[in-house]
Amino acid sequence: MNKDLKIVFMGTPDFAVPSLKILVENNYNVVGVITAPDKPAGRGRKLHMSPVKEYALEAGLNILQPTNLKNAEFQAELKALEVDLQIVVAFRMLPESVWDMPRIGTFNLHGSLLPDYRGAAPINWAIINGEKVTGVTTFFLQHEIDTGDVIMREEEPIHEEDTVGDVYVRLMEKGAGTVLKTVKLIEEGNYETTPQQIVGEPKHAPKIFKETCKVDFTQPTEKVYNFIRGLSPYPAAWTEIEGKTYKLFKVSKVMDSDVQANEKGYATDNKNYFYIKTADGFISVEEWQMQGKKRMPVKAFLLGTKFE
Repeated sequence: MNKDLKIVFMGTPDFAVPSLKILVENNYNVVGVITAPDKPAGRGRKLHMSPVKEYALEAGLNILQPTNLKNAEFQAELKALEVDLQIVVAFRMLPESVWDMPRIGTFNLHGSLLPDYRGAAPINWAIINGEKVTGVTTFFLQHEIDTGDVIMREEEPIHEEDTVGDVYVRLMEKGAGTVLKTVKLIEEGNYETTPQQIVGEPKHAPKIFKETCKVDFTQPTEKVYNFIRGLSPYPAAWTEIEGKTYKLFKVSKVMDSDVQANEKGYATDNKNYFYIKTADGFISVEEWQMQGKKRMPVKAFLLGTKFE
């Protein structure tokens, strides 16, 4: 075990697990894992652990689950660990008294090439905006969110068919490797940080809400296509058809078609396809979910449901 560097890891969802796992597997001295408190979920409202806690338990790590990061008792417990470095991956905002506590500091892994796409949903917005490249960034925390000095950036291409789910998985794995490389650089004292500099119009990644996810089919096909795949599979773009709400998961572009849309803006043969009209073409829906029903391919759906 590498005992020279005492590390506390902070994270909650599955995105953070590979980063914690790679540190453990490379024998780093993770003296504490801070994650969200267990929450009731499902019909039975049973308490569920975060993915990070599940892994930390398997690895036999020391786990802290504060409800309030400013709590004096929690901060005293954290200070007693005498940490050299804190690592944050997909966790909530930290008070300065926490991120400034370690001897070296606290660095965060962010799912974009900062300073582009600061905010809560960087992967979603990169795809929605039609970017061809994204990546991950490690940076030291400072007062303003996602603004600290950059330690490392690593790029990842966004392919034409990629959904946010596809890119999420790739960045989750790439991010773990970047976290490990960053820790090694810090451990060796062989790194330089670079201040973030915004060139041109800043690109933002604000939190996404349900109302944000409604599709505007008056826009061009390319823009609609990027919007839908940038929200698939979660939280999912949606539209209303004949009084029902449909979540859209898998779609394709139809630029040249002899099909004519009806007055409601869609076209279907009630067997093989369901097209929705855009400003300059159609979106072909291939997989969706009607409210109250299961997610399924459109062809399977049309076996039991017919449209006008």
